[in-house]
Amino acid sequence: MSKTITIDPVTRIEGHSKITLYLNDEGEVNDARFHVTQFRGFEKFTEGRPFYEMPAITARICGICPISHLLASAKACDALLAVSIPPAAERLRRILHMGQTIQSHALSFFHLSAPDLLLGMDADPARRHVLGLAEAHPEIAREGVWLRMFGQQIIEWLAGRRVHPSWAVPGGVGSPLTEEVRDRILEMVPRGLDIAQRALDLFRGVLGEFDKEIETFANFPSLFVSLVTPKGELELYDGVLRVVDADRKLVDDGLDPAGYADHLGEAVEPWSYLKMPYYKPIGYPDGLYRVGPLARLNTADRCGTPLADAALEEFRKLADGAVLSSFYFHYARLIEILFALERLRELLEHPDILSDRVRAVAEPNAEEGVGVAEAPRGTLIHHYRINDEGLISWANLIIATGHNNMAMNRGILQAAKEFVHGDRIQEGALNRVEAVIRCYDPCLSCSTHALGQMAIRLELMDHEGNVLDERMRE
Repeated sequence: MSKTITIDPVTRIEGHSKITLYLNDEGEVNDARFHVTQFRGFEKFTEGRPFYEMPAITARICGICPISHLLASAKACDALLAVSIPPAAERLRRILHMGQTIQSHALSFFHLSAPDLLLGMDADPARRHVLGLAEAHPEIAREGVWLRMFGQQIIEWLAGRRVHPSWAVPGGVGSPLTEEVRDRILEMVPRGLDIAQRALDLFRGVLGEFDKEIETFANFPSLFVSLVTPKGELELYDGVLRVVDADRKLVDDGLDPAGYADHLGEAVEPWSYLKMPYYKPIGYPDGLYRVGPLARLNTADRCGTPLADAALEEFRKLADGAVLSSFYFHYARLIEILFALERLRELLEHPDILSDRVRAVAEPNAEEGVGVAEAPRGTLIHHYRINDEGLISWANLIIATGHNNMAMNRGILQAAKEFVHGDRIQEGALNRVEAVIRCYDPCLSCSTHALGQMAIRLELMDHEGNVLDERMRE
């Protein structure tokens, strides 16, 4: 391989990363790698901390989906206590998680992806951002802002702050729901449902403009993994693990999330700090699987709420088996927003939701605990061990983006082969390679979102290190 193209850094994702495309002598792409170049080390620096601090500490892993870490961690701590939390506390955690799902999916679709979808992949990068979207489609931009605000408001009203709250605690939650907050949230749900349905109609209306992207954005057979309810319905907070193949046929089902290590392995590569999880019975690297909204709709038999089930029925018409193109992650997010809004209303209308029994108090009764939840981006695993003093002696976290690592690498190779040719870099090709990663909405970045265009450097070099072409964005 005599030439490389390097995208360094890639932003609008959590932390630091780059993409390297390897070209042969004919200028065609024949390999690609997505490098995560940042080491954060949460597993190591939490060692020695009291276990009950873990929800508040690990929530700070992410500024966009702190609730997912908060809940997965709290569930792991529940297991250390060996308690069943009060039913009202579980419902309140679920409400918090619905708010998280709504705000995160709204950010991904309306702020980060809609400029590509509505302004075009080849649009001028100087206007291909959320402000350009607001100028061209002001109503859509306003609705996206409102929907994200609503999700964040739910989090703030329940947990006291929008980012990095510590309300979910070992054994339950820190305080009950008030009647005033319940009624405030319920009053806003109808507008959220209206926005989500219009966004679905909008997305379906533009699909015909992206045939080539649908065909080449990580569109390949793979396994899909997620939580489902014991009845096989869409589940974001609890449940059992299910694995399906590219035909949506069951590979494994009813798996206890606490036993994840019996089914999922983690490989490492020298060119990335992000691990490469795989399905153990098949092995590495053939055991590639995907998680997240697309995976959840492929694994679940149904959503379990009326509007989301109707949308899922239309979604299923895209393929005879599983929907394979990662371009459809965007579609799946919108269906999950509908589901979250409908489930939110059900939870708030439960007769026990205002109960003041929201926490089980106990000392540690187990040496090991696992908490698993479905973050907006996919299955999130927190696994802790403690010593006799209740201090963390070992921790393992598998972040949703990690599960998708192999799929993202394979996806950028597929797209680059289609759109990158020769020794000159075209803006549209550059944007499409990045857009493959944006389909997964990777949780490497939470505070480094650029305003539409990425701050990147792309160099095309020959085998002697001579720069043939270069593109830069500040």
